[in-house]
This record gives sequence, C-alpha cells and structure tokens, in this order.
Amino acid sequence: MRVLVTGGCGYIGSALVPLLCDDERVDEVVVLDSLESGSPANLRRSIGDALEFRRGDVREYGDVESAMRGVDSVVHLAAITGAASTHDRRDETFAVNRGGTENVLTAAGKLGVDSVVFASSCNNYGRAASTNIDETTEQDPLNPYAESKVESERLLTDAIEDYGIDGTALRMSTNYGWSPGVRFNLVVNHFVFRGLTDRPLTVYGDGSNWRPFIHVEDAARAYAHAALEPESWPRTVYNVGSNDENYRIAEIAEIVRDELDRDLDITYLEDEHPGPSYHVNFDRLEKTGFEPEWTVRRGVRELADRLRGRQTRPMTIEA
Repeated sequence: MRVLVTGGCGYIGSALVPLLCDDERVDEVVVLDSLESGSPANLRRSIGDALEFRRGDVREYGDVESAMRGVDSVVHLAAITGAASTHDRRDETFAVNRGGTENVLTAAGKLGVDSVVFASSCNNYGRAASTNIDETTEQDPLNPYAESKVESERLLTDAIEDYGIDGTALRMSTNYGWSPGVRFNLVVNHFVFRGLTDRPLTVYGDGSNWRPFIHVEDAARAYAHAALEPESWPRTVYNVGSNDENYRIAEIAEIVRDELDRDLDITYLEDEHPGPSYHVNFDRLEKTGFEPEWTVRRGVRELADRLRGRQTRPMTIEA
C-alpha cells in the first residue's frame, strides 16, 4: 500500500508516520505538510526509503492532488487545532479545516483513492447534558474548530455517496502524551509541564466539565488501523477513546498532582468559561477490533519522564 498522511509532521502525525513506515503492509508513506506548525525533525525516526515528503498546503488543490497521485489510502490530519484559539481565527480555521478537507475529498474522488480516514473530534458535541454520548447524538459545536469539523464530516458523507470511496471520520478524544511533535496546549500535557515547573494547575470554571482522553500513540494506532483495514471500520463515524477514560477536568488536575507526587496548588478560575463538556460512549469502536492501551495515569508518568530526560521504553506499538 501507499498511504498519504496530511499534516504528518504534527502531534499525531509524528506518531502515526513511523507506525505506518514500520508496517509490512505499507510500501511508502507520503507526507504532505505546510510546516507552519510542524517540523521535519518530528519525522526523524522515519527518514528512509519508505518516506516521501511533500511540502504543501491543503488549501491549495494542486498541492493535494500532486501528493495524492498513486496513493491507496489517505489519513487527513492537517488542520488548525487548539479549539479555544480558533475564535480569533475563524476564517483561517474554515479555510484550512473545511476547505482543505474539500480538496482532499475532491482529489480522492478524481484519482480513485480507495479510502479516506478523516480526523474529526469529540469536541463537536459541545456541552451535552447526557453522560452517554454516542455517534447518534446531535452535535453542538461551540467554536470554529468544531464547526469546521462538523461541516467537514458532511463533506465526507457526500463524497462517499458521490465517489464511492470508503470513508470514515474518527471523532477523537482529547489527546495527551509524548510524541516527537508534542503539544502543550492540551490539558493533560499543559498540567504536567506546569507541575514539573512548580506552578499551580489552573482549572477554568469549577472543573466539573467532562472530557474523554486518549493517548497520542493510541490515536495514531486508530488512524493506522482504519487506513490499513477499512473493512473493519464500515461506519461513517466512530467515537475513538475508552469508556473508562472519561474524566472531569478537576479529576485530571488531581491525577497529575498525584502522579507527579508534588505538593501542587490547584486553582479554580470560576469566572472563566470552562469550554465544552462531553462524556462519551465508545461501544461502537469495540466492533472494529481496535482497543486503546493507555491510561491517563500511565501517560502522565511517561510524559513526566520524557520531560525530565529520563530513559523510557522505545515508542513501539502494534498496528
């Protein structure tokens, strides 16, 4: 197989690309990345004959079509992330997230690509009252990031009907954990870094809002599984995460404090908007044969070890 990964130099891409390069079913991985937020250094484990890099922007259709020629499967990760920050970047967010997805799907249809795996988000659910949100729950996006993902899912549904491609959207839980392209604007990673530098863990609101969490390595494994075994992912949408890994943000702060074993203050800014809240059900995911392996507690410990420069196990994970 030949697999295209858009945004392959980013947080998840830097975990996914080496996974694909090491898979015996994959002959070549093509990475398309603008390098605006990622770095080629994040792919240092993957440099070799199995990797082809294309610098390009998903907003430019020509860049997308050129990178996609001869490809069997696409994992479309390229996006503006950081949901809260997109309120000030609405037009840019839609141009990259929705416009880029439209270009990817159009090129896939034109070139006869077998399957497209689209990176969506559980953030799409907004502030849901239910604590058992499944894929049939109506989405209620509260920020431009989530709005653009909801619209992109609609584009995917249309492309499946119009082009006959296998397509699936993975509504990913909130990521955390170490990867070569690690981000620190994600709550777990942010708390770990603050804790290691002896700063208070700041919780917006009263900390009661829910989020499901998934380690970046598990997220990468899910994308690889869906790209390489599309027959196992026959539905258009899947929530990706674990039923046991739904936590209130206040609980995350307590876990980080416990695992770092430091006397850290936890401060609550109750005048600040806490953002979306969603407690998600992942029963549909079980039918694919994919299962997350990490827990938040284990991920916090490993990230702390990485940041302290301690030796940890090599990042090898099964597809």
